[in-house]
Amino acid sequence: MSDPVNARRRRLLGTTLASISLAELGLSSSIAHAQSSGARTGSNASFGPIQQIDAGVLNVGYAQAGPKNGPPVLLLHGWPYDIFSYVEVAPMLAAAGYRVIVPYLRGYGSTRFLSADTPRNGQQAVTAVDIVALMDALKIDQAVLGGYDWGARTADTIAALWPERVKGLVSVSGYLIGSQKANEQPLPPQAELQWWYQYYFATERGARGYAANRDAFNKLIWQLASPKWNFDDATYARSAAAFQNPDHVAVVIHNYRWRLGLAQGESKYDDIERRLAAAPAISVPTITMEGDANGAPHPQPAAYAKKFTGKYVHRDIAGGIGHNLPQEAPKAFAEAIVQVTHL
Repeated sequence: MSDPVNARRRRLLGTTLASISLAELGLSSSIAHAQSSGARTGSNASFGPIQQIDAGVLNVGYAQAGPKNGPPVLLLHGWPYDIFSYVEVAPMLAAAGYRVIVPYLRGYGSTRFLSADTPRNGQQAVTAVDIVALMDALKIDQAVLGGYDWGARTADTIAALWPERVKGLVSVSGYLIGSQKANEQPLPPQAELQWWYQYYFATERGARGYAANRDAFNKLIWQLASPKWNFDDATYARSAAAFQNPDHVAVVIHNYRWRLGLAQGESKYDDIERRLAAAPAISVPTITMEGDANGAPHPQPAAYAKKFTGKYVHRDIAGGIGHNLPQEAPKAFAEAIVQVTHL
């Protein structure tokens, strides 16, 4: 089948699924209108009590919504954000009958290392191992995974290496699996400029600066990554509390230094990283998404479409939507979660 035919088929499929999803989610026309017009609703929304569970090397804090016997969905946040990226997505999915799990990644919120001796490691393999361990601890054999930024990379990794654990994948900015070897290649100057904070974190001055100014620093990243998102101070402060985790700075600094080959990972993850360095294809049903005002570094959809070899649809989300797509366009993200297993 030719590419133009494939493109038409995917547009038709996306339109059909979108019409189904409103009935499945039971969303009111007023909410649908507010979201499609770029308005933000539910600014005072919140989660229930945060729960804790030992999983792998962590005691993981997570929010849960929906029936415990519902189809499980894990929603994974990025940096510098937290579980409140999904504070409007979760109740939509819960109302549709899903069991929604939204964990704090290592170094965020109430998630803690079980041992003081465990390296405060942020390499790409480790968050995927963390989430698989969380699924095991919660006795979840298979789930729909959704994420953006670090969360999308984590979900992509699990889908690529442990596809039997993934019923469907929703990944903002598509295929984000990388390697230290690939990151050795220089980018055009404009692209390098977008990664300014990565080079700042490579220095000891940067590490100290982030530790001393993490709130102002991360608020700046929010503004740069989502230039049309008019979040208020209370919305930012709600998430900023998660950055006070005692391991936050160490995990973030290690993550970005590891990417540049300036910090070593743990040897027990070497085999996983070798497999990821080969850029494995993802065969599970997948919807990729991109906001039309994403100010953070991100690949173009055409660059990664062929990495998804199963049922696949890409969606561009209009309305001034930036990097934190689930919080900026929660209805569109919730719809994708519902639709991905029906491709």
